[in-house]
Amino acid sequence: MSAPVLQIEQVSMRFGGVLALDDVSLNITPGHVHGFIGPNGAGKTTFFNVITGLYQAEQGRFLLDGVAYRPTQVHKVAQAGIARTFQNIRLFKGMTVLENVMVGRHVRTHNGLWAALTRHRRARDEERETRDTAQELLDYVGIGQWADSPADSLSYGHQRRLEIARALATEPRLLALDEPAAGMNATEKLQLRSLLERIRDDGHTVLLIEHDVKLVMGICDRISVLDYGRVIAEGAPDVVRRHPAVIQAYLGGGAHV
Repeated sequence: MSAPVLQIEQVSMRFGGVLALDDVSLNITPGHVHGFIGPNGAGKTTFFNVITGLYQAEQGRFLLDGVAYRPTQVHKVAQAGIARTFQNIRLFKGMTVLENVMVGRHVRTHNGLWAALTRHRRARDEERETRDTAQELLDYVGIGQWADSPADSLSYGHQRRLEIARALATEPRLLALDEPAAGMNATEKLQLRSLLERIRDDGHTVLLIEHDVKLVMGICDRISVLDYGRVIAEGAPDVVRRHPAVIQAYLGGGAHV
């Protein structure tokens, strides 16, 4: 088995007297879609915010491609190789669709402020390369024809795709998606599943938090289930859906997920 892209060991996090994450460990295999699910209030979003630098864990160890790192600042997490989307869409609505993706490339550009202000040849070349890459990513996620449109003019489903394109622009080792199917209709969810399958088949590694259990069970290679801040089950979808603790957490017993 390949070495994990991301190893998380014994992470804990409190909010006041509430233990939101309790000794959570997770290994994410390269080239897989790893689902992270659980009932409302289980701690999923807290965990996501910890590994992407929005919150700081009280304890725990983090390894990215085998190298220790500490997710304490969002931009440093992106530079390290983890890109995320948000449950609530966060686009630059005053920019075009293309410009939104170009912003995502910022962590991989090299020219400084002086080169940009003086319009140095290196800066012009890098800007052209950034624009070309952004257009390629928009084509990749299926919204390239709207590159010059205002970001907020896109349909809801296409705005979700734009967020994914912007995250891919950072060249992530791990693409972390926070409920990308939230608010989508059935057709949009099918299209999202096809896109995520393509992303995985092209060699990307994905961590997926999602309430749509059907989508998770249909696309994920491995699933971790969180309840009351602890991992209660982990494994392939067929194993997880039949796990007694998972059935109890979701349904109170008596049925399969």
